[in-house]
Amino acid sequence: MNETWQIGKRETSSENGLVACQNWRAAEAGAAVLSKGGNAVDAAVTTALVLSVVEPWLSGIGGGGFMVRGDGNGSVDVLDFNVISPAPLDPAAYPLVPGRDGDWFDWPSVEGDRNLIGYGSICVPGAIAGFAEALSRFGTISWAEALAPAIEQAHRGLQLDWYAALALAIDGANLAQFPAASELFLHNGRAPRVPEGGRTAFLPMTAKAKTLERLAEAGARDFYEGEIADLLVDGLSSGGSTLSRQDLAAYAPRWLTPLTQEYKDLVIHAVPGLSGGPTLCAAMAELDRSLPTDRPLSGEAALAFARAIRRASEYRLKHLGHAAGESCTSHISVVDGDGTMVALTNTLLSRFGSKVVVRETGFALNNGMMWFDPRPGQPNSIAPASRPLANMSPIIATRNGVPEIALGAAGGRQIVPAVAQILSYIAAYGLSLEEALLSPRIDASGTTIHVNRTAAPDVAAAVASEFKINLIEDTLYPVNFAVPSAVLRRDGVNTGMVHPKNPWAAVREAKPA
Repeated sequence: MNETWQIGKRETSSENGLVACQNWRAAEAGAAVLSKGGNAVDAAVTTALVLSVVEPWLSGIGGGGFMVRGDGNGSVDVLDFNVISPAPLDPAAYPLVPGRDGDWFDWPSVEGDRNLIGYGSICVPGAIAGFAEALSRFGTISWAEALAPAIEQAHRGLQLDWYAALALAIDGANLAQFPAASELFLHNGRAPRVPEGGRTAFLPMTAKAKTLERLAEAGARDFYEGEIADLLVDGLSSGGSTLSRQDLAAYAPRWLTPLTQEYKDLVIHAVPGLSGGPTLCAAMAELDRSLPTDRPLSGEAALAFARAIRRASEYRLKHLGHAAGESCTSHISVVDGDGTMVALTNTLLSRFGSKVVVRETGFALNNGMMWFDPRPGQPNSIAPASRPLANMSPIIATRNGVPEIALGAAGGRQIVPAVAQILSYIAAYGLSLEEALLSPRIDASGTTIHVNRTAAPDVAAAVASEFKINLIEDTLYPVNFAVPSAVLRRDGVNTGMVHPKNPWAAVREAKPA
């Protein structure tokens, strides 16, 4: 007899600002910034920096990402602070394993998985430059103020609760291959156990605290041109990384014009270019024509989702490229009391990224090479000084020029299907934010369509009429249908909702002034 826990969360509504993300401590830090008069960008950056300490397996200052910001004046801006491959990189250093030709959904492996793990998988991190740039252009608090809550958490250490222990256990064997990572995250080479009897334990984050304090004192560019840059290059070169001082010094985030797509009565503002944005917008354009007008959770609707998402995903993989491996990410959705919204997605790619830690800096580095196609001569092939094609797809949807929804998700290829369906549940069918995130979804990003086992009885049959399907649970681990979070604003009231299966995900409200 199968026994299933029924886990759920409720939406939060308020006239005050809201922060929705995957960890309640980070959400509280962002909400505290709003309570003190900060805006949505101030809160998003502060939240992201705290996430790098309390959830170091998903995102952090060793990674990169995208931010979309929209305000009530009708202005929407996109910031690209994703990772870039090292300029001295030689594609020939990533030979393919013989016997696997790969197809649109399954790339061949690289010898030694050197594009997935270790020093050869590391790209130039963009997070610190991106956070600082966002604050410089749109923030009201100082860089040091944004760092302060993360510094406090780092001095406290990573609390070793059952969820942290699970994350450490999942990648314990990989972390154990790298001494500095093992020292930081493991006990005697193994994932630590949660203490019993009500006791509390913390993993020290001393080096991370010093790094953050150095950034607060010397400024964000120290990461790229100062003392921290020297520590990173020295530590990474000793392991064989080609990432150079010049790579760090040359890094700069980019402001982009958002990609837009009309959908129902909304305009979707997404990240253009090397992101999940173009794929999402292609799927939404088809859904605007093909989605049935009623019964959002029916087999008919599910088949329309499957067709549109699968078609857009197939085009992406054939013409834009992609790469191997599963990615893990953090997403933050923020709305402040004035209605300005931010959707920010940040990632290390895989859990703990490359699994490499430079001992003196105390944080994990990304494995951005995973996002390049290892086959030569393809779109998005491994190349020096290049941005890879990412899955991340934070969006802001506006109505009559005013931000109404900020939405995004974690979960690699699952991100676009999740965002497409949640946005449709709200915009096409009028579901509340809570109903939209609680409703079952499909994942049509691969050759087999994954169908949530709790979906209506006709969903599996309808999708199976055209596609190979797999009935699976929406589990905490492995993540099968992404980890979304969103905020919505209507008639001056803000609403926030997070993934109901994530135990530490939360919406936190700013206190009234």
